[in-house]
Order: sequence, then structure tokens, then C-alpha cells
Amino acid sequence: MSTGYKIIEQDALHYVTFQVVKWIDVFTRKVYRDIVIDSLKYCQTNKGLEIYAFVVMSNHVHLLIRSNKGTLSDSIREMKSFTAKKILNAIETESESRKEWMLDLFEFSAKQHKRNENFQFWTHENHAELIYSDKFLFQKLNYIHENPVRAGIVEKAEDYLYSSARDFAGLPCLLKIVQTLMPTEKMPLMRTVR
Repeated sequence: MSTGYKIIEQDALHYVTFQVVKWIDVFTRKVYRDIVIDSLKYCQTNKGLEIYAFVVMSNHVHLLIRSNKGTLSDSIREMKSFTAKKILNAIETESESRKEWMLDLFEFSAKQHKRNENFQFWTHENHAELIYSDKFLFQKLNYIHENPVRAGIVEKAEDYLYSSARDFAGLPCLLKIVQTLMPTEKMPLMRTVR
């Protein structure tokens, strides 16, 4: 097993990316984005997950996170497992026009790995990168917040509802954000969790 993206320091701040298999644009629907948000809220309250930044895009999620319990890998694994089951159930039970196409791709993806059962929703990697410097932190923070702008979804990062850029701009945010970072030219002075 490669250690390139392995989380060694379980209580350290990491930049992670969760990607839907085959880059399927699942999160174009609000119901599926909300499942991710609700799961992250649960992990904040019950698993010691601290979220410093996030964005939910159409087929992937970027996070700056750490575990105050020293169990980041466990929190990620449980969150991905829970959201996969919940989203797959929603696809099967909600009015989803892409249902058969998506389920076929999730089933095909599951057959590519021995550790899967019927469906695979997320890729197995998390692309976890240890935040080792302030420069790297701000690079990742800006990358996360500018993702919807680069994708042409919004003109200003803080206009995207499913992003912590809103909290950084002093607007209501879907998640509680830990803001203990220093200001930059592009960002206002960040606050601590309210």
C-alpha cells in the first residue's frame, strides 16, 4: 500500500479530497449535498472533527480538517461509509432521473475492488495532505474557496452556499468553521468558532 497520501499524524490538520467514482456529478442535487453537510455536522458533534474549510462541488468535496480525538482516519472512513449508504438509498428512493445510469456505474466500480460489496460511491483515496506550513495552508484554503469560482458557478466565492467562504466573509454558513488562521489580502481576519 502506498503511503503517499496516508494519514500518519492523526491529530494534525490535513487537506483532504473525497471524490465520487467516475467523477459522477451527484452533488448537482441539493438532497445529496445536504447528506454530506449533515454527516459533517454529526462528525463535528460526535467524532471530534474540526472543520477549518470546506466546499462541496458537483462530484467531489474538499476539506481542511483535523480530529481533536486523534482519530482522523476513522472519522473519514465512517463519514464516507455513512454518506455512501445514505446517498445510495436516496438515489434509489427519491425521484432521480439518472437513477439507473448512476447505480450501474456505482455497481461497475464496486466490481473493480475486492473490498466492495454491491456499490462503490466514493473512491478509496482521500488525497490527504498534511498541512506543514502557513504558505501551504493558505494555498489550500484559497484553492477550496475559489473552486466554485473557477468552475463558473459563482462570481464571488462567498456566494456559493456549500462553502466555508461564506463564513470567512461574515455570512451565514452551513457548518461551524474553526477559524484560527491569520488574515491575507484576499480574506478578512478570521474568527474562532462562534
